[in-house]
Amino acid sequence: MNRRIFLQGVTLILGVPGAVVPIPSLLAAGEMALTVEPLRKSHQQWKALLSVAAFEILFEEQTEEPGSSELNQEQRRGTYICAACYLPLFESQHKYESGTGWPSFTQPIAGHVATRPDYSLLFRRTEYHCARCGGHQGHIFGDGPLPRKERWCNNGLALQFVVHTDPLPPLRS
Repeated sequence: MNRRIFLQGVTLILGVPGAVVPIPSLLAAGEMALTVEPLRKSHQQWKALLSVAAFEILFEEQTEEPGSSELNQEQRRGTYICAACYLPLFESQHKYESGTGWPSFTQPIAGHVATRPDYSLLFRRTEYHCARCGGHQGHIFGDGPLPRKERWCNNGLALQFVVHTDPLPPLRS
């Protein structure tokens, strides 16, 4: 265990939220380079823009009920964007049915997510967030399909789907 992971774990145990930082996880070497400029908005500003449920998931790290997201059934070609800042996070060709009740992907758009360790269940998981706004998306598990064996398990309310024939909305500022 390196010092950064240890210190983040200690700050989580003590109730001090750690920063969202890229750390080595299940990802391939070099993939964690962030390619977006972080957006600084207060929780009050996000609260004014989002539904109560979306805010709780994105900025209070809640989890929606399994099977509750309309995105579970989405099979059209398109892009999944962060519901808060509209940064594209996943392409539809990387979505698959994991049987978990949450939208699942084999990989994100490179540089558009940041990870950190999560000890909320008393064991280490890897949590991921939108690299631009810091909105909580979900967790990464090592039980996905080949070749990467990654399951990016996402809260549906943390995403919006844009069908490939529609333009992506401008990023929120």
